[in-house]
Amino acid sequence: MLEFLRIRNLALIEDVELDFASGLNVLTGESGAGKSFILSALDFILGQKISASMIRAGRDKAQVEAVFVLDGDEVILRREIFAETGRSRIYINDVLGSQEKVQALKPRLLIHTSQHGQQKLLRPAYHARIVDGFLADPSIRDRHAEVLREIAQIMAREEDIRSKVKGLVDKRDFLEYQREEIQKVAPKPGEEDVLMAEKKIIQSQAQSRDLVQQSLEIINGQEFSLLEGMGTLQRQVQSLARIDDRFTLFGSQLEESRQAMLELDRELRAVPMDFEYKNRLESIESRLWKLTQLERRLKRPLEKILDLEQEIDENISFLDQSQLQLAQFERQRTEQAEQLRVLTTTLNTARASAQKILQERLEVSLKELGFSDKVRIVFASQRKEIYPGIIEDRPRILWVPNPGQPPQPLDKIASGGELSRFLLAVVGLRGEKEMPTLLFDEVDSGIGGITLNKVGKSIRELSTRQQVILITHWPQLAVMAKRHFYICKEVRDTQTFTLCRCLADNEVVDELSRMAGGGDKGLMLARELVKK
Repeated sequence: MLEFLRIRNLALIEDVELDFASGLNVLTGESGAGKSFILSALDFILGQKISASMIRAGRDKAQVEAVFVLDGDEVILRREIFAETGRSRIYINDVLGSQEKVQALKPRLLIHTSQHGQQKLLRPAYHARIVDGFLADPSIRDRHAEVLREIAQIMAREEDIRSKVKGLVDKRDFLEYQREEIQKVAPKPGEEDVLMAEKKIIQSQAQSRDLVQQSLEIINGQEFSLLEGMGTLQRQVQSLARIDDRFTLFGSQLEESRQAMLELDRELRAVPMDFEYKNRLESIESRLWKLTQLERRLKRPLEKILDLEQEIDENISFLDQSQLQLAQFERQRTEQAEQLRVLTTTLNTARASAQKILQERLEVSLKELGFSDKVRIVFASQRKEIYPGIIEDRPRILWVPNPGQPPQPLDKIASGGELSRFLLAVVGLRGEKEMPTLLFDEVDSGIGGITLNKVGKSIRELSTRQQVILITHWPQLAVMAKRHFYICKEVRDTQTFTLCRCLADNEVVDELSRMAGGGDKGLMLARELVKK
């Protein structure tokens, strides 16, 4: 049962609170007043998505809160949607939850039936869902669906493998050629950079050795030794200085230069000259050339060649193992198919039993809703091969609304009013197990007169069993409400607001009068309805 609903900043609603009663609750108002916003709020808090454009203009977020009573305990739901991101958060009893959890709860909390639901009645796929709702053991359908999903997943993986194998088989020779080329060279991560750095060092060392050798030859040349020449020159200048004082300074400077030359000679002789660089340099050049050729042949840089080698290994390994994987998947699929065969037979039998019960009860409900006493429901089976050799019987509802006609699908002969009543009957039967709140959105459209009275009686009886929320334009139905909510629009300071309030007894007559067309006739009808 839905006890309380609060909506803030959703569309034209700024802040609305609704305290619902057990039994029948009715929402009325002019067309376009905003009843659909109430429904959107309920759908939103029970897991459906809405657009951020539904947030009231100028607000950061919209929020919906609801209090349900389930098995004697309160279930408090709160959901917010944010204007900036369009994302929403949902809380279950003040604990952050998920859409999946709320949607799992939804069948026990509320069944929403609308004019859109009438259209679903016209789709054969929905008929199977109706019948499955009356299975003695609903878990059969769930296990059947789960095995079908597992088989589909296995088949999808098999198809992925076959598709990949098909693309790789023709490329295998080329992949192996590429791998062979890479293995011949056997490149290593970062090898090019290491070799280039080593080559630079060796080249620098070779240049250094040549300069050392040339310097030593200058200092200690065989034909002319610079060191010996400086010694001779120094002695000559010193002798000259004894004769002429002007050369004394030069003699001491030459001595300093000779000492510096001797120090340089010692340092140069200390430099190692015995390393062999030519062979190593040739080896580096050869290796770099091989790496460059490999890059040219494979048309990618070295680091990507290493990735390519791993990719090739994985692809060839995949090709080698694919048959084993396919065989494993085939065994799994065969095992699941056998389970599916058993479950499908069980489901077909269970559906046949459910159809008999549903047929009898649905015919009774339809008669109570104003259909002919001769109305008949007939179930046809559409046999569908869901897996090779496995046939599922999918029920389709046919009916005979009037005697003397052959059974026909709903979409061939049912009017809008008939669909409304048919849906009302189905939902009334569906809600017997879980006893959720039943929300009817104008399912009374297209009917009137005596039929309307019968629909009203059916809704009243449903409301004695469980909570019903009804949106209607008929005063004959609205008058039955235990609690009557009026929805309207109001403009304040150029801003439009959707308001909702619970009507007091004296206000109910005015609203029923409006619904009946207003004026003296409307007021008279409203008063007569209230007296009944």
